[in-house]
Amino acid sequence: MKAQRFDSVWDALEASPEAAANMKVRAELMIALRETIDGWKLRQAAAAKRLGLTQPRLNDLLRGRITKFSLDALMALAGRAGLSVRVEIVRPAA
Repeated sequence: MKAQRFDSVWDALEASPEAAANMKVRAELMIALRETIDGWKLRQAAAAKRLGLTQPRLNDLLRGRITKFSLDALMALAGRAGLSVRVEIVRPAA
């Protein structure tokens, strides 16, 4: 059996390159949000209120439950957290 190599775990787990790309972006946003929230040094209830979430929903975010958050929801949370998100478009080599 020949070993396969992947650029990321999402490339190995997801059925399509589009799904893998979506998961990569969601994971990056969740990591950035967690780092930002940790930096606030607030209790979960206060951080949840600041983001307009319930405490259980914030707990899902902090625990990395990625399937519970859409890309749109994470983008909205990033804005509420004061993060600026920039998209980079890379064209494949010809």
